[in-house]
Amino acid sequence: MKKANMLADQTRLSRKWQHIFLLIIVCCFNWIAIEMVQFDFYQSLLSIPTAGLWMIENLWITAETWREFPDIMLKLVETILMSVAATTIAAFISFFLGIAGSTTTRRNGLMAGLSRGIASVARNIPVVAWALILLLSFGQNSLTGFLALFVGTVGFLTRAFMESIDEVGLKSFEALTATGATYFQVIFKAVIPQALPQMLSWVLFMIETNIRSATLVGILTGTGIGYTFDLYYKTLNYEAVALVTLLIILTVIVIELTSNRIRKVIL
Repeated sequence: MKKANMLADQTRLSRKWQHIFLLIIVCCFNWIAIEMVQFDFYQSLLSIPTAGLWMIENLWITAETWREFPDIMLKLVETILMSVAATTIAAFISFFLGIAGSTTTRRNGLMAGLSRGIASVARNIPVVAWALILLLSFGQNSLTGFLALFVGTVGFLTRAFMESIDEVGLKSFEALTATGATYFQVIFKAVIPQALPQMLSWVLFMIETNIRSATLVGILTGTGIGYTFDLYYKTLNYEAVALVTLLIILTVIVIELTSNRIRKVIL
């Protein structure tokens, strides 16, 4: 009993020193980063009141600004529809890539490797980078923004769908296989029904994310609410900038609340 207590104490002490050592390493890296970028923490704190005062003085929504409301809402709806379209079409493609790449349902090693490669490349390159890459080929238009969101979503959802399928229990999969069911019968009767709620949850999450990302992508591609924001900002129309920002925030909050409610129903 004493030996067991001693071993437990030694283990706790060892973990404590490991945590302390890890904290020291993180602090050292943080200090090195601060020195490299010459970040002045004290000066940053002093600039906060100035920045807050500027926002209070300039970011006021006036009665005249509301005249821009119909045009802003039109661009906002365009951004939402583009995000939803990019997400749903990408989800359809990712569904089959996820099945091909999952360790549970894959049938061919080459197809599995190809699916995982597509997911890795598309997911690890940021959406903004995809927008810049596609901008060179397609120019500033809605198609460029759509494709940037689409490619990034395919990468994320393919990976998420693979993990959702891998988490499915194999009992029903093996049971149907033993009865002589075909591959697609097993997939659509044993695997998908169990993984579908989680997969739908990921799709809803990506719709939220893409609406946020579409604002930044729109600045680069000259489309949607991002372009409107950039236009008002460059013309120093800060009152309109405030209105655009407010509408984006409210839209994201409403969509997030709706998405969370749907998740509670399907999960």
